[in-house]
Amino acid sequence: GAGARGLGMGAAQSASVSDGTAGYWNPAGLTSVQDNPSINLMHASYFDNIGKYDYGSFAIPISDNKRTLGLSILRFAVDDIPNTLFLVEPDGSINYGNITTFSSADYAFLFSFAQKIKDDDDLKMSFGANAKIIYRKVGHFATAWGFGFDAGFKMQKNRWTLGIVAKDITTTFNAWSFSFTEKEKEVLYLTKNDIPVKSTELTAPRLTVGNSYNFRLGSTVNLLAEADLDFTFDGKRNTVISGNTISIDPHVGIEASIKDVFFVRAGIYNFQKALADGDTTNQKRVWIYQPSLGAGFKIKNVRIDYAFSNLANQSNPLYTHIFSLRFDLAKKENN
Repeated sequence: GAGARGLGMGAAQSASVSDGTAGYWNPAGLTSVQDNPSINLMHASYFDNIGKYDYGSFAIPISDNKRTLGLSILRFAVDDIPNTLFLVEPDGSINYGNITTFSSADYAFLFSFAQKIKDDDDLKMSFGANAKIIYRKVGHFATAWGFGFDAGFKMQKNRWTLGIVAKDITTTFNAWSFSFTEKEKEVLYLTKNDIPVKSTELTAPRLTVGNSYNFRLGSTVNLLAEADLDFTFDGKRNTVISGNTISIDPHVGIEASIKDVFFVRAGIYNFQKALADGDTTNQKRVWIYQPSLGAGFKIKNVRIDYAFSNLANQSNPLYTHIFSLRFDLAKKENN
């Protein structure tokens, strides 16, 4: 995900996203960045700060707000992993001084372009695309480079908005290369571990279709609701609709706003069937899901958002706090 707003709404964003985080959710939504460049920043920590997730984006409108360019950078990493390859000396003794640390980090760089197709009062349409570079690094042992493309479409008519996103449309390839010293290879061989040489990782295409509706509850209160469906084509998954060829995973979210200043959000996503906790026979299956809550406020050109999201399911206390900042850069006016 990208931004506490989207994560607070259960990742239901393909239709309603309207800021710089659209580079992640639906690049067509970048055309909603009007007049001024926009910066989005987010930080989240997982599992008692073991995993760290950082996100930043920059979107700039051009051509009289008809087009928008965007750049998004993501990093998810686990740092300070102990390297115990040389913990045991050749004589069998343990030497804790031989323990070093390394990081396992994934980086993504998204270069986005969006353009308006139609911009009337009663109908607005836009499309967008991402070219993305994936870089993954595990200490000095392994690195991977990957390339992929996304495409998105967005249409708004009155209070309805339709969003369609095709991610990894050409299949994203990640090519791994490995580098071990001769001493490391010897330890891996003696401990009966495989010594990898190279490998390729593929990310299959995914299609997301979303629809949102804007309930205007008076002049000060607004309620936005969205429902998305994720279509995957890489075999049977543990989802609500699970087929051998196509699997479908729904997620829904709502956002209530007061005077476009204060925001409250909620969402549900990642529905799966799992074994019941109290079933000792391992036969009974129940539906589980990930809930999320969120809030935010906006002061002039600054918006701060917060999300409280579950990492597992509604009965598991693996929650995390997510904060994000949006800052719109005001252009200087000529006197």
